[in-house]
Amino acid sequence: MTDAPHTLSLTPAQALDFLAELARDLLARRAGRVALGFAGGPGVGKSTLAMQLVERLNAGTPGLAAYVPMDGFHMRHAKLEELGTAGDKGAPHTFEGAAFAAFLERLKVATGPMRGPGYSRQIEDVVDDAFTVAAGVRLLVVEGNYLLLAEPPWRRVRTLLDSAVFIAVPRDTVRARLLRRHAAACLFSEARNREHVERVDLPNYDLVARSRPRADIAINIVSDS
Repeated sequence: MTDAPHTLSLTPAQALDFLAELARDLLARRAGRVALGFAGGPGVGKSTLAMQLVERLNAGTPGLAAYVPMDGFHMRHAKLEELGTAGDKGAPHTFEGAAFAAFLERLKVATGPMRGPGYSRQIEDVVDDAFTVAAGVRLLVVEGNYLLLAEPPWRRVRTLLDSAVFIAVPRDTVRARLLRRHAAACLFSEARNREHVERVDLPNYDLVARSRPRADIAINIVSDS
């Protein structure tokens, strides 16, 4: 970790090329299973880049990489309702952070297949066994907002990442993207979506931005949308 991550400004296509080379270099230099983390605020395009990277690497070497999303460790909606925090969904305290860190720790040393949970925006809840990491996978592409937070239980996650990349997009671009994302789910009113973005999503973006120095590399995405 460094107080000043190496910073690049790249288009999404350039970022994907760079990340593919980074992943190959990590695999060449390290033995065993390697974890490459993608951190950044909501709406910056982390999951898209992570999945594209896995697809590219597996096209060259089938079964080399697997996508491991943090989002599957949202607290279940029923639990959030019980706690009275359903309106905060997406904030750090609405995740099972310790369970995510424990899962990642097991995943790094697993010798057999392991299943993991995902998150569905269509039902706004966790989906069990959403993905499987096969025994032969060497690269875990780990993606999530809070991978670099220094507070417990999140700080344990950073120690499990062999390298961490921070993905950044301007705040106003994120606001527009998140409003479109919430609207596309068709679960809530426009007023509710706007309120949630301003009260929860953008403060989360600001919180995550403060974890940027804990990354090895920061990529400012140059994009019009």
